[in-house]
Amino acid sequence: MRSTSRTEAFLAHTPAASQIFTTVLSHGPLTRSEIAGRTRLSAAAVTKAVKPLIAAGYLVEDVDEDARQSSLGRPANPVRVDGGRALFIGVKVTGDELIAVLTDLCCRIRVARHVPLRSRDPKAVLASTAALVQELLAEADGFGVRVQGLGIAVSGDVDRAAGVVRYSPFLDWRDVPLAELAGMTTGLPVTVDNDVRALTVAEQWFGAGVGLSDFALVTVGAGIGCGLVVHGQVVSGAHGVAGEIGHVAIDPAGPLCHCGNRGCVEAIAADSAIVAQVREATGVDVADAAAALDLAHTGDPGAREVYARAGEAIGRALATVANLLGPERVIISGEGLAAYDLFAGQIRDAFAAAAFGSAARCDVQTRPLPFEEWARGAAATAIQSFIRSDTH
Repeated sequence: MRSTSRTEAFLAHTPAASQIFTTVLSHGPLTRSEIAGRTRLSAAAVTKAVKPLIAAGYLVEDVDEDARQSSLGRPANPVRVDGGRALFIGVKVTGDELIAVLTDLCCRIRVARHVPLRSRDPKAVLASTAALVQELLAEADGFGVRVQGLGIAVSGDVDRAAGVVRYSPFLDWRDVPLAELAGMTTGLPVTVDNDVRALTVAEQWFGAGVGLSDFALVTVGAGIGCGLVVHGQVVSGAHGVAGEIGHVAIDPAGPLCHCGNRGCVEAIAADSAIVAQVREATGVDVADAAAALDLAHTGDPGAREVYARAGEAIGRALATVANLLGPERVIISGEGLAAYDLFAGQIRDAFAAAAFGSAARCDVQTRPLPFEEWARGAAATAIQSFIRSDTH
């Protein structure tokens, strides 16, 4: 086990300094005047924050020698984040494996690892996580840079502020103080968050949500998840639960959901629900989501109808998000996009029918992401905790 003395405190001690650094991280390189314009802070505040960050190596000033020699005044040199200045580890816990990445400060993946989980017991998962983190810490030594934090992403009801997994149905966990336990076993500062919210942070800072004040990320696959960004902030909810569109009931007579209600979007459109419905509709004992997808792609009418219903449910869920929040963009992602060709039309039609007024103008995009991106999302939460005092 390695000591927390490996980590250091970030120099952006004020919310304004954190905002400035985050702005350069997402939008840089930027000149000081551009930073001031984006953050609506004074030039003096920007200069005050940037100077120590440059001195500490977190920001780098790109000096244009030609411009400096030809300029009568001080040239407007852009500053950017030195991604190699710090490293972070992100771990996504699924029901059957751990996916881990080592990223730099700009959340670029340097190393990725997959390890099968032989048990979902929290002690076993912690032991596997600690071993994986030690492996990535050894990799980090090769870069000659410290790992400043560990992010862990778990599906379900996760209280990030407390670092506790309240309830994870896929893992069958209740009230697991994961941040505290992982901190003890790894010796790193730990951030624990819901996996969809973590992925939303990565999209907000480094992906399809950069520059957007209001957007939603909807994931389809093992479950139906939704991360929300409102006025530039990822919504966590008063009790750590927000955006649970998978448990919006759209058919009171529909199939039973694991939450106890009937006709939830997740009970119609999640992978396990689709597999069960394809078996019932076709009489074919498909083994998993891939087999169900293959059967539908062969043209089986029963299987195709199941996917059509799933698409309609997803489309109505997207419309619910658009009607409630009016986001600029809804990003659809997750492993369920493998079936997108089977239900894209139904998603589009159901969204158009259920979206109210101008909400239908919302930009709906699909963004296929490999599983490593979920672990990258976990790393993004660790980066966020490192540089922003309001997230601790």
